[in-house]
Amino acid sequence: MRDGNVSSEKMEEGILFPKDIKKTKQRVEIFRILSESSRPMSAAEIYQCLMNRMDGTSFAISTVYRGLAVFEEKGYVTKSTLMGSETCCYEWNQGRHRHYAVCLKCHKFVPLESCPFEHAKIHGLGKDFTITGHKLELYGFCRECGGKIPETE
Repeated sequence: MRDGNVSSEKMEEGILFPKDIKKTKQRVEIFRILSESSRPMSAAEIYQCLMNRMDGTSFAISTVYRGLAVFEEKGYVTKSTLMGSETCCYEWNQGRHRHYAVCLKCHKFVPLESCPFEHAKIHGLGKDFTITGHKLELYGFCRECGGKIPETE
């Protein structure tokens, strides 16, 4: 997670782009898309947004994956893999962590209001283990999907 002490370069619209990342048109737009999003996004969703924003510019989805890998390596992006799927979602680190309930049918992310581990003590670890972080995703079915297990074909 980024701590806010990283040097940034101010862009034309007042958005700060990290100085420790090579600036390309695609990376700037990926940065904007993720920093403006209120939820995690898949690379395909980011690619579609990028295509809409950069009409006339052609590039491959691999450009998005490479950009996301750079942002993740530098700690600006958190990558999550959906349970039972190969789909990964990416979220901009904003100095705080978030947890989600994820619909197994439509893959909608519903943010939890707070972290259930924020003030909890983990019993059974004793002094043999130091916790440095955690990740929690709850899986089920959203209201729009009927809260039911989908029928198998």
